[in-house]
Amino acid sequence: MQLIRNLIDRHKRGEPIGLTSVCSAHPLVIEATFAHALRHDTPLVLVEATSNQVNQDGGYTGMVPADFRAFVEGIADRLGFPLARLALGGDHLGPNAWTALSAGEAMAKAEVMVADYVRAGFGKIHLDCSMSCADDPVPLPERTIAERAARLCRAAEDAYAGDPADAPVYVIGTEVPVPGGAAEDLDTLAVTAPEAALATLDMHRALFREAGLGGAWDRVIATVVQPGVEFDHMKVVDYRPEAATALSAAIEPVDHIVFEAHSTDYQQATALAALVRDHFAILKVGPGVTFALREALWALDAIEKETIDAPKRARLRDVSIARMKAEPGHWRRYYHEAGAALDLQLQYSLSDRIRYYWPDAEIAAAQARLFDNLREHTPPLPLLSQYLPAAHAAVRAGSTTLDPIDLIVAHIGATLDAYHGACTPHA
Repeated sequence: MQLIRNLIDRHKRGEPIGLTSVCSAHPLVIEATFAHALRHDTPLVLVEATSNQVNQDGGYTGMVPADFRAFVEGIADRLGFPLARLALGGDHLGPNAWTALSAGEAMAKAEVMVADYVRAGFGKIHLDCSMSCADDPVPLPERTIAERAARLCRAAEDAYAGDPADAPVYVIGTEVPVPGGAAEDLDTLAVTAPEAALATLDMHRALFREAGLGGAWDRVIATVVQPGVEFDHMKVVDYRPEAATALSAAIEPVDHIVFEAHSTDYQQATALAALVRDHFAILKVGPGVTFALREALWALDAIEKETIDAPKRARLRDVSIARMKAEPGHWRRYYHEAGAALDLQLQYSLSDRIRYYWPDAEIAAAQARLFDNLREHTPPLPLLSQYLPAAHAAVRAGSTTLDPIDLIVAHIGATLDAYHGACTPHA
C-alpha cells in the first residue's frame, strides 16, 4: 500500500492533504465514487468493507473478501477507472461479528477473516478488538485489546505473500464511534484525551514489537480516536476544532501515524477541511453516501408521481417502507417510535438503516421498474431542478445524462465533493 503510505508521509511533512474512505457495498455508491474520482482525476480511491458486511461467512452482503474485491473491481473496469489507483480496506476487522461466542472462538474466526482479507488483496487493515465477547469483562481491558490486535496483525502478516514494498498498512485504536451512528440521542461528545491516545499507541507499539511485529508497526498509518464528531437518528454533532487542539498537537511528533476519523458523515465541508488540517487525515464516510442514495431514489419516486400514470408507477417509496415493516430485523433495536414518527425514522434517520434493505427482491424490482418508467418518460428539467438540483446542474453543464442511474450518481457526487475539497484543498 505504498500509495497510502506516500500520502500519509506527505501529510506528516506538512501538506494539508487527506484520504477519503468510502465504506459501502452498494453498487451505485461505488459507481458514484469512481465516477467522481474520474471527473477530478483523483490519484487514489479507497473503498472499505466492514467485518459485518463481508467475512468468511458472507456477512450481510453475502460476500466473502474475494467476492467484494471482484465486485468493486468489476465496477471500476466498467467505468474505466485504473485499478492501480484503487485501494481496498477492511474496517473494524476483529471479533465484532461473533461476540456471542467465547473470546477463543471469536478470535479464531477473526484470524481467519483477517487472513482472507489480506489474501484477497485488501491492503488497509483496521484491527479493532475493542468489543467484549461472551466470556469477556465489560469493558475490555486496554491491554487485552492491544494483545488481540497484535494477534490479528500476525495473522495478516503471515497471510501476505506479495511484494514487501506493498505489504498491508494498519490502523489501530479503541476509541471507535459506533459503526453506522449512535442509537441514542447525542448533544456533545468527549474528545479523546491526548494522553489516552498516546498511551494506546505506546501499548500497541510495545506489544507488536514483543510479538516480533516491528516491521508491521512501521506500517501502522493511523489510530482511531474521537475528535468530537458523531450523529444520531436526527442530529449531527459538529466538529469543534478548539476542542481538539491538544489532541491534534499530540500526534504531530509521532512518526508515520495520523488520526483516522470515523462517523464524519454529515459534517459540513468546512468541518471536514478542519479535520484534515488537524491531522484527522483519513475521513471515513458510509451512511452519509447511502443517505444521499436514498435522497435521490425518493426524488425519482416523486418525479414518477408527477409524470407517470398511477397504474404504471413503481411506488418504490411505498414498497420500501412496507418491506421494512414486514422485516424489521435491521432496525427494531434502533428505532422505537410508532405510527407517523416511525415512518419518519424508517425513511430519514441519519443512521440510514434503510440501506440494509436495498437488495430485498421486492424493493429491487420496484427500483428497476422506476428506472424503466423514467427512461421511457424522461424527467422534465423543471422537475429535475425541483427534486434533484445538483443533478440538474450537472445535466445543464453537460457532465451527466438524464438516465436515472446517472442522476443518482451525480447526486451522490455532491456529497463526495465536500470530502474531495477537504482532502485535496489545492486541487
